[in-house]
Amino acid sequence: MRKVIITCAVTGSVHTPSMSPYLPKTPDEIADAAIGAAQAGAAIVHLHARNPETGEPSQDPALFSRFLPRIAQECGAVINITTGGAATMTIEERLRPALTFKPEIASLNMGSMNFVLYEMLDRFKTFQHAWEDPFLRHSDQNIFRNSYRDIEHILRSCGDQGTRFEIECYDVSHLYTAAHFRDRGLLTGPIFLQTVFGIRGGIGAHYEDVAMMKRTADRLFGPDDYVWSVLGAGRNQMPLSTISAALGGNVRVGLEDSLWGEPRQLAKSNAEQVTKIRTILEALSLEIATPEDARRMLQLKGSTDVGATSW
Repeated sequence: MRKVIITCAVTGSVHTPSMSPYLPKTPDEIADAAIGAAQAGAAIVHLHARNPETGEPSQDPALFSRFLPRIAQECGAVINITTGGAATMTIEERLRPALTFKPEIASLNMGSMNFVLYEMLDRFKTFQHAWEDPFLRHSDQNIFRNSYRDIEHILRSCGDQGTRFEIECYDVSHLYTAAHFRDRGLLTGPIFLQTVFGIRGGIGAHYEDVAMMKRTADRLFGPDDYVWSVLGAGRNQMPLSTISAALGGNVRVGLEDSLWGEPRQLAKSNAEQVTKIRTILEALSLEIATPEDARRMLQLKGSTDVGATSW
């Protein structure tokens, strides 16, 4: 029976706290959410940090140190730390937690792009904190920078400490960029390709977009040199995860990517989304990968080889 890796993105930089009361923002809330997602079946937990007072995205390692030890001690999930942070951050800011904690895996975006969020203002009108409205409103003028020099810097600095990567590809060109760095020897297989659909500025969320990305990845990497996963943003989360599983892929869910549980109903936890996709996967006669399965499939260094003493 084929095993499917569930990644859960617990709390990211996109959704603001005012959009959902269930979005974790304090260290305890983030730890509880990650542990709950792991107990529900997530093999990997993808982690950002937030200012606990305002919910604003932060790459301060001191904030990560307030939830990483609990997660590591209370569940066996693979810890995946963002190097994306937020589009408003410098590459040096974005790298701080990954360089400090030397995780088994870190996310890495494969290209500069428009990352447009202002359409959320059509659905959400009131906010608790001063940063939230302008964060969304001014996204039409921001470029999420990931130059080739930036990508190489992250690959070398994190790769030298044994961290592998969740390679985030928001469009077809990003697959070609990943292949370029593979050809240069900076990425080695199995490459964990997280293909992202439904973000304004990236590829759409039609099922033909998913199939095209899969065909392109097969052609560039060969079926044995990469592990494929799908992230569908917003309402696309469950439909595209199901398509990915049916096509032989893995899945990513979580409140970073979608706030929704049922139509027009907010998900009350990350674990709720993990449980929902687990039910779908098991109905397809697929087995849920354990953290140890994920470590083997992705050839990770293991949880005992992370670098920060605070873990």
